[in-house]
Amino acid sequence: MRWKTVLTVFLLVVLYLIVGATVFKALEQPHESSHKLAILTQKLQFLIDHPCVNVTELEDLVKQVTLAIRAGVNPSGNSSNQTSLWDLSSSFFFAGTVITTIGFGNISPHTEGGRIFCIIYALLGIPLFGFLLAGVGDQLGTIFGKGIAKVEKMIVKWKVSQTKIRVISTVLFILFGCLLFVTLPAIIFKHIEGWSTLEAIYFVVVTLTTIGFGDFVAGEGGSEMEYLDYYKPVVWFWILVGLAYFAAILSMIGDWFRVISKKTKEEVGEFRAHAAEWTANVSAEFKETRRRLSVDIYDKFQRAASIKRKLSAELGLNNPAVNQEMGKRTLSVNLGDEREAYPSFPLSRNGSLFMNGLSPEYAADRRDIAVIEHLK
Repeated sequence: MRWKTVLTVFLLVVLYLIVGATVFKALEQPHESSHKLAILTQKLQFLIDHPCVNVTELEDLVKQVTLAIRAGVNPSGNSSNQTSLWDLSSSFFFAGTVITTIGFGNISPHTEGGRIFCIIYALLGIPLFGFLLAGVGDQLGTIFGKGIAKVEKMIVKWKVSQTKIRVISTVLFILFGCLLFVTLPAIIFKHIEGWSTLEAIYFVVVTLTTIGFGDFVAGEGGSEMEYLDYYKPVVWFWILVGLAYFAAILSMIGDWFRVISKKTKEEVGEFRAHAAEWTANVSAEFKETRRRLSVDIYDKFQRAASIKRKLSAELGLNNPAVNQEMGKRTLSVNLGDEREAYPSFPLSRNGSLFMNGLSPEYAADRRDIAVIEHLK
């Protein structure tokens, strides 16, 4: 990719970021301001209702609650009724979010040993998961490819063009994948987690695109929710297959672009070949025409020289000046075969060669004219 193209794409991305920042600012900042005002109002009301608590004690409590939330601990309710965020099921889900690079952020290691192990675990696990993802994506692509081939065979009977068949099969492939990996999981999460439809779809898309904000995480509903032990591992396997599906789509799109690029290169190559062939033909024709003209002109000069020598021999002219003049006249005779091409040199007068390319002054010498007429 040329540097101009890179610069253009960079400017386009920066412009896209500016537009996104402007829209998010307009949508989210008023909501943030209203929450700030609400929490400030509640703190003041709490101090009014409980005069035994001063501002410093309240702020200390708020800081402790904030730290607990950042550590992944839900400060609400009775902690004895809450399940651990680091039990086997939750730890398995966390390890899965590490190697998938999703990183929800709802929980994270806080010990030095945990952070060191997380670094090593991520460096080794991410390439391994990428290899697994590529394999699963290829298998999904093969399965869906066979299904698409069957659909295309059915559509061929309708006498539809190949381009329309490919578009229809692709749309069906994408719709079926979205139904299986987006719509159906969103319905399940809405039912289990108690989310709204928008929140469920939001979680599915953010997860499968590996954005992973962590504001909505499956299996983190709090003490009021009871989950099965295998719920989070099942969610992770859904993430694996969903990521493989998106990888298959991206691979398919990449193959299409390569095919289109190959066809474009072939068309450009054919165009260049035709242009080169046309140029070679024109050049050959030009060279042949130039050769023929050169041969014709050379033949005319040879004929003129032959006539000059013949005239010189017949007239017995030994004077170089006269020979030169006769050569010119003889050349006029030879080149005057096409009379229409040289109208300024009349070759006849009253049906004879009276002029014959000679000047009127020279025509006064009737003996030379008679000799020329005799030779003709």
